[in-house]
Amino acid sequence: MEKKATLRNPKRQSVARPGRPVRGSTTGRPLMAALDLLGRRWALRILWELRDGPLGARSLRERCDGMSPSVLYDRLGDLTGAGLVVQRDDQCYELSEAGLSLGEALNPLDQWARRWAERT
Repeated sequence: MEKKATLRNPKRQSVARPGRPVRGSTTGRPLMAALDLLGRRWALRILWELRDGPLGARSLRERCDGMSPSVLYDRLGDLTGAGLVVQRDDQCYELSEAGLSLGEALNPLDQWARRWAERT
């Protein structure tokens, strides 16, 4: 039986939020806060995997090439703290309204990446 790790790790960096200092911006400009959050290892991949619906931690790890449980729970803590992901009563994770909105904003980047891949 897999042991559930906690979402709060005191050693990890704080959740990026607009208006608070983040990597690349002492003022915490909204775009810089978003780039800080999304630039963290595995963050975008987790959001991408949740785009089609809720997943439990084990399924999410499998879809993310078996990332370590500690990294998964750290990122889920970041993403839930930022309001992009929510944990349901059945312990599955899903995108919040803000997470779904971010997914829509990333669709043009996905389309660009597909065209780029065809050219290379």
